[in-house]
Formats: sequence, structure tokens, C-alpha cells
Amino acid sequence: MERRPHRLAALRASLVDSGFDALLVTSLPNIRYLTGFTGSAALLVVPAGEPPVLLTDYRYQAQVADEVGEHASVRIEPVSLWAGLREVLPAIADGERMAFESAHLLHGDFERFADFGGRWQWRGGVGLVEALRERKDPGELQRIRDAVRMAESALARTIREVHVGLTERQVAGILEHHLRDEGSDAPPFETIVASGARSALPHARPSSRELRREEFLLIDFGASYEGYCSDITRTFALQSVNAEMQELHDIVREATLSASAGVRAGMRGRDADAIARDYIEGRGYGELFGHSLGHGIGLEVHESPRLARTADAPLGPGAVVTIEPGIYRPGWGGVRIEDDVYLAEEGPVVLTSFPRELMVVG
Repeated sequence: MERRPHRLAALRASLVDSGFDALLVTSLPNIRYLTGFTGSAALLVVPAGEPPVLLTDYRYQAQVADEVGEHASVRIEPVSLWAGLREVLPAIADGERMAFESAHLLHGDFERFADFGGRWQWRGGVGLVEALRERKDPGELQRIRDAVRMAESALARTIREVHVGLTERQVAGILEHHLRDEGSDAPPFETIVASGARSALPHARPSSRELRREEFLLIDFGASYEGYCSDITRTFALQSVNAEMQELHDIVREATLSASAGVRAGMRGRDADAIARDYIEGRGYGELFGHSLGHGIGLEVHESPRLARTADAPLGPGAVVTIEPGIYRPGWGGVRIEDDVYLAEEGPVVLTSFPRELMVVG
């Protein structure tokens, strides 16, 4: 993974600015970002003035050497990572204010700090690594582009096989099979396949419901490549389209296109949200667009920044965000169209290219 020393240097500078002498990193995506380690058990201690220390267990002895290299001192713990941490802390030469990731630490693990003793004063920190992750470097952006390509190729193959009579679960299975064929790692989130009235459920899980004629089929899914995610939604019509279906789809499509073209780095998240929301409200469907416009994607499918009515923070240059307005009529159906957009300094770059028109399938 590119630029790990730069990431650690940027984190150290952030620690100093925040008044911390060190940070205990417990979030696995954050550990991966800083060191390249992809295992499922790790703690990372980053002192402001010393090399970081990564603790993991015997299962990853060979893997951690290949992935981390010289970017951190590695300890293989035979008993527990927390027992190893107890030994690491007194060896850090300077400082007394230790930050921990309060958004990621279980309360039971937090209580361990009282038993450690020593000079360290534990202080909760929020978003110290996540703020760095918001801006994607060229390697990260390429991985997201690859994940987009895999997802769109898998979707194109899937819709050729979709037909009335299949269940939502069967459609999800076909799609996930094609995602693997296209080179995707594990799905970054549970695939959403919802048809008919169930398409009005923004996070519906695939069910045993069979697809029926003249209904919506909403598919929200992603691919992952070397840890980085894509997140795409398209809504299709099954066999035929009526005027009401076409109207709602056209409104959501225009809202998506407007927001994807209008979002800018430096814009507040609430102002980006308003681009699509104002258009949908102007067409009389504002009460049926209940969720936020979008979110950042990267090592996680939901990460900073937020594009929401309550988001005052500016969108950072180099972020990749989703644009996903929707209209949902309970008991009838819903439409969502979602694109992935890179916030380049010169303007937005839409990474997704799958057609946004209402396609008839099945």
C-alpha cells in the first residue's frame, strides 16, 4: 500500500496538534491504512516521537512480515494482545497522554486501561485516522475505480439473466457469483435486492419474494478490490413500465445527475445534500426522500465525509463519495440511483458509468 510513512507522519503531526503523545489504534481498517496489515486481530500503538508498534497473534506471523515490513515494529503475542500492550506501554520513552479510538473501542476493553497503571492518562479521540483516510491517494483511487469496474461488469451480466419468477435471493446469488468472477473480494456489504413494494425499503434484505411484471427491481451492491469498495444502486423495471414508474425514476435520475455534477470539494455536506433534496422537494416528493444524500467510501463502505442535512463539515479534496437520492412510496415501491464520485480539486469526476435510464429487464 502506497505512502505508509507519509500517513504515519501525518498522524503524528495530528496527535501533536491535538495535544496527544500517542494513539492506540483498535480499528482494523485504520490499522490497515497505516501499516498495510490485513489480519483480523491487531492493536497498533503510534507514539508521536517513536516508531509504531503492531501487536498481533501467531496466525499472522508470516503474513504480518510481508504486509508491514519496516513500517512498524511487530510483536507476535502468545497469550493476548492486551497482555502484550501492557508490556509495550512502559517502553515508550516520552509522553503521558494516550488517545484511544472511542468510536471503535468496546466498553469492556476500555475498562482494561484502569488495570494497566503506569503514567498514561487515557483520553478518547475521534476521527484522528479517519480524517486522513478521507483524501485518497492515486493508488487508493485506482483500487476504487477497479472495484467500480468489477461491480458494473457483474451487474451487466446479471441483468441479462434476470426474469420474472426468480426470487430476490436468486438475483442476489447470481450477482454475487458474477462479482467473484469479475475479481471482487468479499462483498463490502450485504447485497440489497428488493422488488415491488419492497423496493420502498431502503435497506431491504433479499427475500423469497418472486419478481413480478410491471414492478421495480432495486439493486444496491458493491465490489471490493484489495480492500477498497464501490457502492452502486440501479433501479430497473420488470418487463414493462407504467407512467408513474417512469415519472419517479426520471425525478430521481435528474436529482442524481444534478448532485453528481454539482458537488464540490470544500462544499459543506449539507449543501451537497441540498442539491438533490431541493430538486426532489420541488417536484413534490420531498417527504419521500428520508435518508441522506451520500457518504464517503474507501476501505469501508461508509466512511467520512457525510453528505447530509446535518453535516456542516466541508467535503475534503480527494474524497470519494456516493450520490444516492431516492423516492420511496410505502406499499407501492421505490427508486434509488447511486453513483460514486471522486472530488478532484478541479471538480467532480463520476466514476460510475452504468446507464441511469430506466431499463426494462426480465
